[in-house]
This record gives sequence, C-alpha cells and structure tokens, in this order.
Amino acid sequence: MTTAPTTGTGVGGATGSVRTRGLVHIYRSEGHEVAALSGVDLDVPAGGMVGLLGPSGAGKSTLLNLLAGVFRPSAGKVFVGDLELSTAADRALDRMRAEHVSLMLQGAQRNLLPYLTPHDNVRFAQGAARRAGKDLPDPDEVLAEVGLADHAHDALGSLTPGHLQLAALAVAMAPRPAVLLADEPTSQLDHPARDRVLAALTDANRDLGTTVVLVTHDPDVAAFLPRTITIRDGRVGGEGRSGEEYAVVTPDGFLPLPLHVREHLQPGTLVRFHPVEEGPGEYLLLAGDEAAGATREPAGGRVGGWVGGRPSHSAGRPADGAVEHPSDHPPDYSARHRAGGADRG
Repeated sequence: MTTAPTTGTGVGGATGSVRTRGLVHIYRSEGHEVAALSGVDLDVPAGGMVGLLGPSGAGKSTLLNLLAGVFRPSAGKVFVGDLELSTAADRALDRMRAEHVSLMLQGAQRNLLPYLTPHDNVRFAQGAARRAGKDLPDPDEVLAEVGLADHAHDALGSLTPGHLQLAALAVAMAPRPAVLLADEPTSQLDHPARDRVLAALTDANRDLGTTVVLVTHDPDVAAFLPRTITIRDGRVGGEGRSGEEYAVVTPDGFLPLPLHVREHLQPGTLVRFHPVEEGPGEYLLLAGDEAAGATREPAGGRVGGWVGGRPSHSAGRPADGAVEHPSDHPPDYSARHRAGGADRG
C-alpha cells in the first residue's frame, strides 16, 4: 500500500474547505446529557485528505454528521467553504448536501437502494444536483472511475462486499461533491477490497480535487493517509503527519498526553518546559517529582535532562525512528518540541 497524495485541486474552490471552531455537541441518553464533542477545532483545506481516528464513542461519527449538516451543534461553529452550517437555513443545507457535500454512511447497503442497479443508484443520486442545473457525468463514467464499469447493470445482490462498497462510493461521488465525508468506508472488507476502495478515494482526491474526510479504526488505513486527527473524549487528542504523531495544544492551553505517556505520567506529576539553546521555540518537557529542580544534561547524544536524579528520555523519536527506553532506568519522559504546526519534531 502506497501513501496517499497530500494535496488536491479543490473542486468548487473555497466550498471544499472544512472548519470548526469550539464545536460542542450534547445529546441526551437515559435521561442524562452526554457531551459527544467538547470544543473541537478542525481545519481541512480544500483538496485535503484526512482520517479521523479514535476509540469507539469518541465522537468521530458525530463530527461527520455535524460537518454534513445532519446535526446542529450545541455550541460553536461549522463552516464548509463560506457557509456557516450552524446558522444556515434548512433549504441552504439541503442544497449543500445535494451539490457540494456527500456523506457516506458506514455499511454499503445504507447508501444504496436495494432494488436498483449500481447505474440506476448513481443516476438517482444525481437527480437533485441535475435539477439545480449542475453539469454531471454519465453514471457509467462515474462507475468506471471507481472500477465498477463491468458491474454497472448487475443486481446488488450479486455483488461482493468490496463491489458494494465501490457502488456506495460511486453514489457518494455521483453529484461531484467538493467534500466527501466517509464513515468507515473500508470496514469489514478483506485487504484487496480495502485497497481498491482506498485507491478509488485517492483518485477522487487527486484527480477531482475532492476534499476527503474519513473515519477509520484500521491502522493500515491510518498509515496510508497523509494526515490523521485523533478524537479522544470529545476533543482533538493528537495529529499525525506522514507517519509522525504530534500532540496538539488546545485553544485553552492544554496539551493532551499520548496514551503511551499517560502510563508513566500519573495525575499529579510535576512537569515543566525547559528552553533549549539550539533555537527559538524548542523546549524540553521535564517530568518527575523533582522536575522543578532538574538540571539539563546530555543524554546519549540527544536532547535530554536529569529528572528527579535519574536520566530523562525523549518522547520524540531519535534519528533511527525508535523510541529509547533503557531497561536499567524507569522511563521518565522529556519531549522535544518545536512550536509551529508541522515544524514540530
């Protein structure tokens, strides 16, 4: 499996960008209010391809439905291009979903009319956009783009799970949307079928400039994507860029810890940032009971320090890509951090 492209041309111009600010969604369950999302800030440029990761119940599918205008947020704002979904009229949302944004639900059958062929499903999905005057390709062309030309007129019951998922993708791409939101598009597929679906998504992103935001639990799919965002406890808990994982500072100044670090930095652990002389914006995150009095020392040729009388270790990756945890010392952590988005490392 190769790596997906990092940019696209952005069909529809600004309509392909997706942004949220302070997004909150609360729902009621068994008489109690539950916060599915608790202040999510998200930026996806037009033509981007992003995966949403995180445990079940973290709020990923809720976020997709908010981006599609299916749900209204409890607080905060959602933008698709220049349209603010949180205040848009129902008619504007209907037109957006007909022409500019497609939501691909989890499970291929939920996206298809069972009594129609793939060809007729695509034609039906194009109806609203055609009535609005949008120039669209023939359904056979759309099916050929996802690799389903030979099954365009087959009954759905005769298709394999992989072909059904490709048919669902063709339906989602039928109105030539600027934004495609896909909930677990590769779940329950074998590896060859999964790779065919990913290839079709990549083609749509690269060749048509479609902005793609997809939810996945598959680590292989996550590794394939140029950018991933982890949703944890209703917040952005981390971000991945080309295989490197980063923590993300929240708007209120919090820095969520990666799960593997939480095992060692228990609640109440003292931490402090120590400026590094090598350049502005670089810090060591020193942790331990005596972090307030720790002094910096070199550690194995890497930026490190003495934490609580013991050598600290870098939570970032050394040059060889491995995380070092010497067996003769408990793993106190320090993290090398460069401020400023993807320049962190």
